[in-house]
Amino acid sequence: MTRRKTHRFLHNAESKNVVEAGKPLYKTIRGRWRQDYFGNDNPIVVELACGKGEYTIGLAQAFPDTNFIGVDIKGDRIARGSKAAQNLALTNVAFLRTDINYLADFFAPAEVNEIWITFPDPQPRPRQEKHRLTHPRFLSLYRSILAEDGLLHLKTDNPELFEYSLEKVREFSFVNLQYTTDLYNSQLNIIHLGIKTKYEEIFYNKGFTINYLQCKKGKG
Repeated sequence: MTRRKTHRFLHNAESKNVVEAGKPLYKTIRGRWRQDYFGNDNPIVVELACGKGEYTIGLAQAFPDTNFIGVDIKGDRIARGSKAAQNLALTNVAFLRTDINYLADFFAPAEVNEIWITFPDPQPRPRQEKHRLTHPRFLSLYRSILAEDGLLHLKTDNPELFEYSLEKVREFSFVNLQYTTDLYNSQLNIIHLGIKTKYEEIFYNKGFTINYLQCKKGKG
């Protein structure tokens, strides 16, 4: 492990805005994010595979009365987001270091109001389908932690993943579907407030169009 990564892991261990293995909240936070971490009753928005947390932090700045949680398994990435949130004195941001497969271990049923999936690995090969973050097993997981009428958002530059995702959210009883294959030239552009992740900035500057969908947890 490089010295830089070691420093970042130490940062995570010492930072209150990082929840990870070895810390008391890691085992007790499920169903208690509002009470035990944020100390308020505000809505909770989760960003999956948040990387360095650009999107989580951007949204947190725009909506100070909403709680934001970035989830990623990579400790060095989490550390960068944690530091950025601290530098901005954001108290409505937390980072959870865990594998997305274990979300239900950290969020109780109906605890989350919105989920953002921003530029996930498209997992393009057929044998990789089960790892796509809009695969039915993940959609089932999201439904279990989303509140009634909770929202699911996806942004991707990958058209194949986007078409796959449109098909799956319809099959999985998500409703009120809104989508575009060219976000920045769409009326839906206002929803994401112009916030770009590192990868989105790269894709956008290369001329790629950005696909976006928003849907609501329905009954069924």
